[in-house]
Amino acid sequence: MTKSNERKLTIARSMAEAVAQEMRVDPSVFVMGEDIGPLGGVYGNTRGLIEEFGAERIRDTPISETAFIGAAVGAAQDGMRPVVELMFVDFFGVCFDAIYNLMAKNIYFSGGNLKVPMVLMTSTGGGYSDGGQHSQCVYGTFAHLPGMKVVAPSNAYDAKGLMTAAMRDDSPVVYMYHKGLQGMGWLGTEAGATVHVPEESYTVEIGKAKVVRQGKDVTIVSLGMGVHNALKAAKTLEGQGVSAEVVDLVSLVPLDRETIRASVAKTGRLIVVDEDYMSYGVSGEIIASVTEHDISVLKAAPKRVAFPDVPIPFARVMEQYCLPNPDKIVAAWDEMKAA
Repeated sequence: MTKSNERKLTIARSMAEAVAQEMRVDPSVFVMGEDIGPLGGVYGNTRGLIEEFGAERIRDTPISETAFIGAAVGAAQDGMRPVVELMFVDFFGVCFDAIYNLMAKNIYFSGGNLKVPMVLMTSTGGGYSDGGQHSQCVYGTFAHLPGMKVVAPSNAYDAKGLMTAAMRDDSPVVYMYHKGLQGMGWLGTEAGATVHVPEESYTVEIGKAKVVRQGKDVTIVSLGMGVHNALKAAKTLEGQGVSAEVVDLVSLVPLDRETIRASVAKTGRLIVVDEDYMSYGVSGEIIASVTEHDISVLKAAPKRVAFPDVPIPFARVMEQYCLPNPDKIVAAWDEMKAA
């Protein structure tokens, strides 16, 4: 593709475009959440929708997550396809009954007679000093509980395709977008997330990881912001003569274990990068997926680069000290090499 044909969008714009395109062809799709109307969403991902579709289909809600997520579950079971926003994933605590005991379980409870085709989109991630109630990822919390698909795009192309796929899915999909990748300058912007996005509607398969950088010496697995940290670390390692392969999970549920295993079988070494907490999370699951399958492929013990098991600090210097970054990934390789 020539540069003249490139159409670069931020993740925020690509999400809004996906929703608009689906709403034009499917009258059952509508959006609910706090500040998603005239404001266009705190993170820009519903910008322009109320002007085109009106307040009947772009519904600003009161600050009652239990009420509007519960309403979305009912609407989904009644034949609609709601896209509902939980502004910060940290707020799941006030509405988890609606999410996990209703949204995630009602297909099973109905013996498959009901569908729950809804998207719960929610922001994740820190790095901008918003404190311990507005900066978590909690990927592992949602991935651990059966009944929900869970996706986390790292770039605008995947963000649009995953959103379209999620809206068309007959199961509930938790769509976790990282605030630092949205393209909102005040949150900090990762330039690598803004990529070419086709104008036409398309889908990205839920449950399929991507090898975003080929390598032969070590596999670095991550998702969301961690993919960009992994790519930066891989570039540093390349200068040291180390060839790092980077796997973008894209989807946590279903988890593409085969792509991970194939990569580690080639490289023999594994580093997992996760902005979620270290213990009982995604990083441990990735390592178990490899070691339980065939531990003989490993040339060294796997390493994890994740957030320590502490509440996320407000002070910038303390938060940055805790967050994964490229230097920590390179250090993990150095420890692995020295072992």
